[in-house]
Amino acid sequence: MVDRATPNLPSRDLEATAAFYAAIGFATTYRDPGWLILERGSLVLEFFHDPGVDPATTSAGSCLRVDDVDALYAACAAAGIQETHLGWPRLHPPQVEDSGLRIGALVDPDGSLLRLVQNHRDPVADADRAGGEQPEHRPAAG
Repeated sequence: MVDRATPNLPSRDLEATAAFYAAIGFATTYRDPGWLILERGSLVLEFFHDPGVDPATTSAGSCLRVDDVDALYAACAAAGIQETHLGWPRLHPPQVEDSGLRIGALVDPDGSLLRLVQNHRDPVADADRAGGEQPEHRPAAG
């Protein structure tokens, strides 16, 4: 197994959290009265029961780094999550940020901010996967 980290996010109601994320393609892979684990492909989110979390003030969040941010965003939109700047749940469309990365956002019903980040493209790896020619590599001037 590859080393990895998974976010642990608060949930006022684990059943409601499971239903919300199921609508965007996450499956429940573990559940007990105080803990919930959801998976969508290689994405894993873990939730702990916290009935006192305030969606308006929580600082909980995580980055979901994906190969196709537009597909994940489309799944969120298809689930009926509205694109808005107020309230929760809500969506913010992917856009190129100062970092050069395309990043969107999903704020879940408990106020957790999930940044939807497009993975960097590697032209050499892309060419290998496609069986095409690789770009020429030049050594750095020294």
